[in-house]
Amino acid sequence: MSTVAVTGFIEAHAVDVWRLLTDLPGRAARLSAAGPVELLTPGPFGPGTAWREARTQPGGGTLTEEFLVVEARAPHRLVLCSSGAGVDYRITWSLRSVQRRRRGCTAVTVTQEAVPTAPYGRVVALLLGGLAARAVEVALRRDLADLTSAANAAGSAGSVEAA
Repeated sequence: MSTVAVTGFIEAHAVDVWRLLTDLPGRAARLSAAGPVELLTPGPFGPGTAWREARTQPGGGTLTEEFLVVEARAPHRLVLCSSGAGVDYRITWSLRSVQRRRRGCTAVTVTQEAVPTAPYGRVVALLLGGLAARAVEVALRRDLADLTSAANAAGSAGSVEAA
């Protein structure tokens, strides 16, 4: 199993960051790596919600991925699962309110765990582990930077309260 985690600070309330993070119809407009979202389940966002999207990879190319919400504790924790070829991925978004520079903001940590599910998944992880971890880190940092930009834009437009 390999784990990659990145943390950033967004100058917005956790509830507003959560709203941006869980707004699936607006996801492609906010995350530069995400393509249009195809909802696979009806109903409100929560455990059991599933969707498909094409994601641009850090090295180029596109990969279609399906995501399933396994835990959603607004506005603090979101856990997603995505199955790959020989590997299952678990992506956890943790949001925590903090004071920074005498202002309220949200510390956001996104963690991706990769668990091999087939023998060839273990071999690939062994051979490409470091390279794959760097690519995952680049992708997570890009998503976090995009979420920060979206919160900043929403805050200046008045729909996200600046902390």
